[in-house]
Amino acid sequence: MTGRREAANEDRAKGGLMTQMDSPPRPKTAAGPVVGKPIDRVDGRAKTSGQARFATEYPYPGLAYAALVHATIARGRVTGFDVAGAAAVPGVLAVLTHENAPRMKPPPRATLMNMGMILIGTSVNYLNTDEVHWNGQPVAVVVAETLEAAREAAGLVRVTYREFPATVDFAAEEEHAVPLKGNPLMRGTAKKGDAETALEAAPVSVDLRFTTPPLNHNAIEPHATTAVWDGDRLTVHEGTQGSTMLRAHLAARFDVPEASVRVISPYVGGAFGGKGPVWAGTLLTVLASRATGRPVRMMLTREGVYRTVGGRSPSIQRVALGAEADGRLTAIIHTGVTSTGRVGGLPESVTAPSGHLYAAPNILLRHSLVELDLLPNTFMRAPGEAPGTFALEAAVDELAYELGMDPIALRMRNEPETNPIDGKRFSHRLLREAYAYGAQRFGWADRTPEPGSMRDGPWLVGMGVATAHHGSMRFTANVTVRLSADGSVLVRCGLQEVGVGAVTVQAQIAADALGVPFEAVRVEYGDSTLPAGSGAGASAQTVSVAASLLTACDKLKRKVRALGGSGSYAEILTRAGKDHVEAAVGSQTRLGALAGQARFIAKFLRDHRRWVKAGCGAQFCEVRVDPDTGEIRVSRWLGVFDVGRVINAKTAASQLRGGIVMGIGMALSEETLVDPRTGRIMNPSLAEYHVPVHADIPPIDVHYLDEPDPTMPLGLLGLGEIGVTGVAAAIANAVHHATGKRVYDLPITLDKLL
Repeated sequence: MTGRREAANEDRAKGGLMTQMDSPPRPKTAAGPVVGKPIDRVDGRAKTSGQARFATEYPYPGLAYAALVHATIARGRVTGFDVAGAAAVPGVLAVLTHENAPRMKPPPRATLMNMGMILIGTSVNYLNTDEVHWNGQPVAVVVAETLEAAREAAGLVRVTYREFPATVDFAAEEEHAVPLKGNPLMRGTAKKGDAETALEAAPVSVDLRFTTPPLNHNAIEPHATTAVWDGDRLTVHEGTQGSTMLRAHLAARFDVPEASVRVISPYVGGAFGGKGPVWAGTLLTVLASRATGRPVRMMLTREGVYRTVGGRSPSIQRVALGAEADGRLTAIIHTGVTSTGRVGGLPESVTAPSGHLYAAPNILLRHSLVELDLLPNTFMRAPGEAPGTFALEAAVDELAYELGMDPIALRMRNEPETNPIDGKRFSHRLLREAYAYGAQRFGWADRTPEPGSMRDGPWLVGMGVATAHHGSMRFTANVTVRLSADGSVLVRCGLQEVGVGAVTVQAQIAADALGVPFEAVRVEYGDSTLPAGSGAGASAQTVSVAASLLTACDKLKRKVRALGGSGSYAEILTRAGKDHVEAAVGSQTRLGALAGQARFIAKFLRDHRRWVKAGCGAQFCEVRVDPDTGEIRVSRWLGVFDVGRVINAKTAASQLRGGIVMGIGMALSEETLVDPRTGRIMNPSLAEYHVPVHADIPPIDVHYLDEPDPTMPLGLLGLGEIGVTGVAAAIANAVHHATGKRVYDLPITLDKLL
């Protein structure tokens, strides 16, 4: 054991593999199974004591620094540069533009079979073109001996343009939206019966229009990269959601073998989807290092993140509901318009929740897109379902008032037995139980139904509910597990620790699967030289890695049993003259990986046709509103969730609370302001883009039912994203109950209540 520890320490000193041994010794856990227990995160002490090393904290001799120059037009061509002022700044090493930058390969086409390319931020070949596609696109990079010199010089680069007409006003382009074509994983359009006719005939109906603004990523760690070339070998330190996928992308863009690229990413200071795609900062840091022959580091400013990293698309949504007098739905219509960039972006499938949440004989879902000359949008926590549940759940609340029904009773009246749109079975769904428990725990019976009827001194008090929903996904993951004669276990997987406790839960799973103490398990992770993980996204990393880890542990136990005899692992291995035994799942060869990917996709699609797999939950909110100023304060929160089996009680509660906090920001304060004339983001800083702070957040009570899904490994469904869904609607519904005013356009600011 001592030799392995010394070797691991030496490797880490060179910027190598991350393992749980980087943390100080962990406290002993209670004997017996640890899955489900509130185990402290194994990286907790390293992060709180400053030992954790992020992308910009790796020292290299001769390290240089890079800064971006951003375009100030939305569409056109660069006609010239004046770099004299920049070049004159002491310490400047290079000013790279499309006129002198090294060539990169164009972005490859993304396919399901080529997962390394699926997360392409845009199709722009930065600094290899004179074309400008959005206001803020990088058009030059300054490299200097110091960060201060690089940023000063970047501000002195003068750029001239030939400007072209640009389309940047989302609201004005609504009439030009084009319906999204469906695919097996994302339904843009679905239809059952004749919803429009049923709506017209319904005794009670609502027909409402909602809007949500664009939102920006604001992880506590802005995007940052350290890149080092050694001949044709590249090392990159990056906060990424998928080191294996980033490695594949960089290898393709810089025309080197994947084996020549190493991505090291042990710690990520928040991601939420924004560190999944490959953005300009990463590519241009690597380009600058190749051009200068020096290690180069780039740390985006907060404004730089807004200009170059996509966020959530805005939406315009129509939700129309028809019902009988007893509350039974006869029609559901949910249509949405969202945007993508003309050079990239992803559909924000806002209509998705309406295909799963309520029973109705007539349903129409339609999702349309407009292309804009703006920075492409991208994944943001619960893409589609976060803004989609706002519109749907606010409309259900409005219908409840029209019917004179309790909002929970209306939801339960229309709780489906099978998937409403196509009749598939739910693999797992305990929404009735979540609402029943939540109503009792929150004190829903104390709510008086009339808007404006509850007060606390001068404050108007309102209570609201909404349903949370998020689909369950699973990907491939390669894992190796080694059992040593001293009883220790080493798990190796290139998974990403984006701040969710991913490494801790996999150690818990391995400990229980092998019947060893939690302290005996070590996990190596966060490095592209490890067996390829699944990437951290879609609330799928835990279940994806767990599935492979359980299989590897079973293989390992069979290997040990094949050695013969009885006793402990150590005794069996010692008698057999072995110091360790190892088992693996997944292939590291290119051909084997592609074959494994093909088999997995085929099985996944078969499973997808049979079941609807999703987590769900009930969000309960209490607000206080000042009738004179319109000030809104969220005073109480309860979330009750059906998210399958929970591996770690402490990290699960933390993730659910974090999602709720993010939803509170979406509801009350967050909004990216885009100039409709120029396409320029007007509030690219935390001074003007307002995320929630501690004073905005009440005590958040979370509860999960902890009932396993029988069709998923360990019964897992995923819980990283469901917490944000339904939050904005619950707040909007509570505000309406407090004031009698329905706000249809997020964020709910005081001017909309006065």
